[in-house]
Amino acid sequence: MQPRKVYRYRSFTSLTVDALVRDELFFSDPGAFNDPLDCQPTVEADSGLEELREILSGLISRRIFSETASSLRKNKVKEESASQYASKLAQREAKDMLESITYYSTGPEYDCSREEAEIWLLTVEIERELLKRYGKGVCCFSSVYDNPLLWSHYGDQHKGMCIGYNLTRNPEPRLYKVNYGGSRIVPTSLIKRAIADGDKEARDLLDKYILLRKASPWRYEREWRLLGQRGLQDSPLRMIEITFGLRCSDAVKHSIVSALSNRDSAVKFYEMHEVRGSFKLSRRPIDMGEMHAYYPRVALSGLEIFGPVSD
Repeated sequence: MQPRKVYRYRSFTSLTVDALVRDELFFSDPGAFNDPLDCQPTVEADSGLEELREILSGLISRRIFSETASSLRKNKVKEESASQYASKLAQREAKDMLESITYYSTGPEYDCSREEAEIWLLTVEIERELLKRYGKGVCCFSSVYDNPLLWSHYGDQHKGMCIGYNLTRNPEPRLYKVNYGGSRIVPTSLIKRAIADGDKEARDLLDKYILLRKASPWRYEREWRLLGQRGLQDSPLRMIEITFGLRCSDAVKHSIVSALSNRDSAVKFYEMHEVRGSFKLSRRPIDMGEMHAYYPRVALSGLEIFGPVSD
């Protein structure tokens, strides 16, 4: 089930205006999220020693091969030569890591068996490699435009705006619903099925475990996510409306409306208002005639308005 509309709360900054007029979205590094537990899985070993070695070797080999081959291609190295060199380097790096873990598992600081120590070290390294593999960017949305907490936390305490999008693009974008609660544990058996065995169902489940889980107190956000490359990207969603906060100034409203006035696809503009006697919020369409009649204004002195004073 995909939502009909989603909303993105933003403060009014030059970056926001730039993204609006360019119709772009910023896909963030999950490591920069305000929740340090978001997109940070905990790997738990439910596999034997040999299978853990296989999983880690596969993760390292794939990462090194991809990074090295890409770098060589950018430097105009022939495809065949780049692949051969990247493959050898990937195998060597994976072999060196496994040998290093085996060596350190015999250290005197461990009060368990050598095998148990090696399983622990392999699990920790698999977790690190998994986070490196999931270098995806995340763009976050809500399914509601009138949540007071979202306005306060992400809409610059109502001085910003809430941008509404729908999914009527070709191709139709895919949004992912965030799941709240549960645990951050990812079993190694799932990692093996998803990455080593290429099981699509397991891969989708792994994406969900890593990128779409949050603590239950965040449930109020009713969040959906787009996944993509990090940084600014052309928006795969269709911008259809902008709602301004209770404290958003008329000058800011006029600036945004004017900046988007020549779009091929029309955008509707609203402003929030309080429901008298309650804590609820509502919105109404902006009176464009009144706004354009007052802005942009020209400052005039009394003499310029009324003319020279006569005796």
